[in-house]
Amino acid sequence: MAHGYQMVTWNPFKKGFDLWLLAGVALYLTAFIGVSYAVQPPGESFTPIQALIRATGTLAFLLLTFILCIGPMARLTPRFKPFLYNRRHLGVTTFLIALVHAGLVTLWYHGFSDMNAFVSLLVSNPRYDSIAGFPFESLGLVALIVLFLMAATSHDFWNTNLGPGVWKALHMGVYLAYALLILHVALGVLQAEQHPVYLIALGLAGSVVAVLQLSAGLLASGGGQSAEAPEDGWIDAGSVTGFKDARALILHPKEGERIAVFRQGREVYAISNVCRHQGGPLGEGRIVDGCVTCPWHGFQYRLEDGRAPEPFTERLATYPTRIREGRVEVRATPDAPGTRQTPSLLPEEALA
Repeated sequence: MAHGYQMVTWNPFKKGFDLWLLAGVALYLTAFIGVSYAVQPPGESFTPIQALIRATGTLAFLLLTFILCIGPMARLTPRFKPFLYNRRHLGVTTFLIALVHAGLVTLWYHGFSDMNAFVSLLVSNPRYDSIAGFPFESLGLVALIVLFLMAATSHDFWNTNLGPGVWKALHMGVYLAYALLILHVALGVLQAEQHPVYLIALGLAGSVVAVLQLSAGLLASGGGQSAEAPEDGWIDAGSVTGFKDARALILHPKEGERIAVFRQGREVYAISNVCRHQGGPLGEGRIVDGCVTCPWHGFQYRLEDGRAPEPFTERLATYPTRIREGRVEVRATPDAPGTRQTPSLLPEEALA
């Protein structure tokens, strides 16, 4: 977390991450161009610009594939959490590489036209009714626009002023961009390339992303328990002996947000499971210094009132809890965000 807005907040870890990222980009581009010339069939030739077009295009696609794998992999293993913290840097880098790819394509294939190169890109092929001759460039252009919107609004300034819901909905456009890029490659490169490596790589990348996203979705949906509020409006969260210290049990009400029921020592609190920053799953986070720490970007909230520690201002909805007949119960309707709650106290025998 950072108080106030700064253009970029770099700590030593982020500096190291970005250096490795830039080194990896340079290494990939160099290796791709070198290998392309080494395996070039006899009698065929292409210019360094064409090689760079392919290198930047494949790199942007691979980086976006990796970005879409980070979220589900971070749920499956904590080893991917460092990538999750730096996903924005990866996203902006992906956009810049895609922008270089698009610029080179426009100038190389349309820059020698009598008309404006960008206009030529849009109107030179109107065969939208043909699969084999479809103007795949338009699909790449729409994907680039989506990536631009995401890169331009990646800063917390936009998250705060648009609101987490709108911001999250906007950034879900990454799936649209990825689908468009798959079609862009399938209707472009695969129509001209006879070597199966491109088809295999495209199918493998799309399959990996789909499998990981579905696996993470199933894990998230099964990571808690369905909750129905009885007539008195209180949800049964489970036996007093079923709560692990400094961990949460996540309730899935039929209406409203998911609820994270935390135990801290003998005390039981219930707060919204949705981080106000980017909708991260707070119930999967740890308790650090009495605050729940979001596993996505480290935003923190006090258990007793759902407020971020000063000088931060984020607030979560909180829920009253009670213990009755050996069961922990949570009121189905939340109090206003930031409302202080009196914790329920587990009996001594439940702490063993």
